[in-house]
Amino acid sequence: MLQKLNFKPGFNKMITDSGAESQWVDGDFVRFRYGLPEKIGGWNQLTAASLTLPGAARAQHSWTSIAGEKYAAIGTSQGLFLYYGNDFYDISPLATAITGFTFTSSNGSATVTVNKTSHGLSAGRYFTFTSVSLPGGGATGYATTDFTDTPYEVVTASTNSFTITMASVESGSGMSTAGSATVNPYESVGPTFQTAGYGWGTDTWSTSTWGTERTTSDVILEPGLWSLDNFGEVLVATIAGGKTFTWNAGASGARSVRASTTTTNFQTTNNPTSSRLTQVSDRDRHLFHFGTETTIGDSTTVDPLFIRFSNQEDLNTYTPTAVNTAGSFRLDKGNKIVGAVSGKDYTLVLTDSSAYVIQFVGPPFTFSVKQVGTNCGLIGQNALSYSDGIVFWMSGEGGFFAFDGTVKSLPCLVEDFVFSTDADNLGINFNASDIVYAEHNTLYSEVNWFYPKSGSEQIDRVVTYNYAEQVWTTGSLARTSYIDTGVFDVPYATEYNKTATPVFPDIQGITNRFGASTYYAHEVGTDQVNSSGTTAIAAFIKSGDYDITSSRSALGQATGMVNYKGDGEFFMSVKRFIPDFAVQTGNTKITLLLNDYPNNTSSSSPLGPFTITSSTDKVDTRARGRLVALKIENDGTGETWRYGTLRLDAQPDGRR
Repeated sequence: MLQKLNFKPGFNKMITDSGAESQWVDGDFVRFRYGLPEKIGGWNQLTAASLTLPGAARAQHSWTSIAGEKYAAIGTSQGLFLYYGNDFYDISPLATAITGFTFTSSNGSATVTVNKTSHGLSAGRYFTFTSVSLPGGGATGYATTDFTDTPYEVVTASTNSFTITMASVESGSGMSTAGSATVNPYESVGPTFQTAGYGWGTDTWSTSTWGTERTTSDVILEPGLWSLDNFGEVLVATIAGGKTFTWNAGASGARSVRASTTTTNFQTTNNPTSSRLTQVSDRDRHLFHFGTETTIGDSTTVDPLFIRFSNQEDLNTYTPTAVNTAGSFRLDKGNKIVGAVSGKDYTLVLTDSSAYVIQFVGPPFTFSVKQVGTNCGLIGQNALSYSDGIVFWMSGEGGFFAFDGTVKSLPCLVEDFVFSTDADNLGINFNASDIVYAEHNTLYSEVNWFYPKSGSEQIDRVVTYNYAEQVWTTGSLARTSYIDTGVFDVPYATEYNKTATPVFPDIQGITNRFGASTYYAHEVGTDQVNSSGTTAIAAFIKSGDYDITSSRSALGQATGMVNYKGDGEFFMSVKRFIPDFAVQTGNTKITLLLNDYPNNTSSSSPLGPFTITSSTDKVDTRARGRLVALKIENDGTGETWRYGTLRLDAQPDGRR
């Protein structure tokens, strides 16, 4: 006799599969809408030439200029880039120029040695040449444009020289400590990954003997991060633990100009020189520096709990006077400020232990500061997201929180899966938690947290909260940065490949030592589309175990339904099932996972997978088991689905 198998929306990973009857326990690339599971949308690689960026993208921000131009800024571990008009632009800021370089080359070789005592550059650093002068008399076959028309990567480096790879070999007699040039290094962002530090001074006193090589360390070296925001049409970009730069979208020829501290009319030369992050307070237009210097210009005075803010409508004034609103204050709970986000009329600041609300009150105090939460610290700089009056974040103390005027802990049925590591699961890698990235997907009322599992230095998992339906899912979608709809019609996100060689920018001698980031438009179609072609998104969802009783249940008796839902005492005989999909394109596969005992995989007997088409009425089976679970999946291109329900022809078949 047929009976419906109905399941609660969301995943429950807090109990066993046998205990999760009528619930979903696992899946990948799925979400819930209207209480029903469905495959997520696909993604297409952006840019006409399918370009990739150097390093791991760690921040994104989108805005629109006064002229209506739509921009996305992408901060990677190697630089700062713009997406505009289906193309990339390199606006990476340059560090202080270094003069006095000479060249050494030899005939028939593309390797050129660039010489200067104590130049300070390391292998992998990007830079540009200016003021190049080459010797005459046939000493070199190179022209000055060979050096000045493109950035270079440092291939190898020693204290007093480094090497580069030219586009062509030396065709002259060669140079020997000849010529001259100025080198303009790209501003250093920081490591691609968050790593543990080793060596002298990287552990507690008396941990080991003097001079002994360390094999473990509790010292964490933070990855290269950016904070990005806009002040009107001006991009404000801060390297974590470093300088603040601006880029003016309204300037003439803006896309050919790099971000700097001296952008026309938007100088940041008087800004602190070392801040953990910056944030523009939207309504009152102040620029906040968090975890910054108590004495501007002196990086030795950095206080991780100190906050400094600019004069209203002024990015370059931080000294308080009787006629401005600049100022500073210090938070008192926690070890460091981790992140901040602007709400409708407030800025929420999160330390590693507490939450504070900052609100504009006007002169003479300018801002009020109120602690609103404890034991709710933020796990990483970008692990929070704001939308429609609510801030959501992942805590470093385990768990998820929301702020809508008060701090609330979010009930979560996948919490152990995310935060706990055991033999059956690898939870989050807390030693790489700085790279956790959160962002809304308002198209589906979701907040996504992308994170690295234990033992991984890269983001390789996602946990998603659907706040409209209050359900949780997990998956393997790996995105290192993400922006919601608003400026663009669909979300944009980056994927990192550790071994790939970046295509953009055109840096001479570029290597794959930092990997590359691919830029995607999400919720587009049903597949993943990039320069390699079209690949299916293999989505699946799996239920907990269903078992049976010998007679019709009380619910069945009361309603007249054939409901044999029971306690697993009896075996069941499954003769057929009738599939039901609210949405289906292409084929979908259904598997019945039969088992005699809970958690006894050795006796499991999968029935299927059965290929379901839009014209499939029923599937005849011949199966017997004490427990049955349902798995729905697809593995072909152009396929998508939303599950409805399933009618199973199952009846008691004795006990053993």
